Amino acid sequence: MARDRLLHRTSSDAADTGNRPAKGQGEYQDTLFARHLIDLSRQAQQKNIVLFSDFLNLNELNIFHRQSSELYSGFELYGGYELSERQMIAFLPDALCYTWKFPISCLKISPVNRKFAEKLSHRDVLGSLMNLGMERSRVGDILVDDTESYVFCQENLAEYLTENLTRIRNTTVLVEPAAPNEVHIEPKLEVAGGIITSNRLDSVVACLCKISRSQASQWIRSGKVFIDNKETLQVTCECRPGDLISIRSVGRFRFLDCRGETKKGRLKIQYERYL
Repeated sequence: MARDRLLHRTSSDAADTGNRPAKGQGEYQDTLFARHLIDLSRQAQQKNIVLFSDFLNLNELNIFHRQSSELYSGFELYGGYELSERQMIAFLPDALCYTWKFPISCLKISPVNRKFAEKLSHRDVLGSLMNLGMERSRVGDILVDDTESYVFCQENLAEYLTENLTRIRNTTVLVEPAAPNEVHIEPKLEVAGGIITSNRLDSVVACLCKISRSQASQWIRSGKVFIDNKETLQVTCECRPGDLISIRSVGRFRFLDCRGETKKGRLKIQYERYL
């Protein structure tokens, strides 16, 4: 039976400044967070059990990937479905001798009366969850369609949300468990194309976001761009077909392929933009 371990940055950690490294508050918090992940890995290996993190955002996942060489155990990442952005880490001991699963539940949210239902947004659903006292780290991705929404959350929250989430804005809703394979919301995609000088990351980002290459380089170097959920600081990194490119405050794109060259030798590319 999988054992759930919640990961929190505690107030005692924040108050312990005696041996604080000489770096900014944000960097210090990142260091503490990395230590928590390594400690979970150590405990999983020593106790020979599977331990889990909370749902991690892109920045936290990047901190994890930077520390992965220091882990004591193996690991797997999952957020409830294939293209999840917020993901949970399972720390796996070498001598694991029992079956386990991620403690993730999927909840379907639908209006009780569709005739009088409002069109709800991601922000509406998240706001209602936060109003119930949920910590963001305990809730994964939220998928919203015109009539239904799906929320991925920690398994031990599912019953509470099913019973207590009854209204979003002015719409009375019904919350019920759903298997991940019942999620019928397909990502809304827009296929587009562009012309780039090379498949370097700075050139691709400039094309995707309709910005200058110099600005794209600034975004990359500042840690704003991720490839397959991993921060990429190198502007010269080459994009490959199938790469998922996430840009903070902008959105997500799938780099598909190059479709030939122009007369001037530039590359014609095709990509998908997640709406």
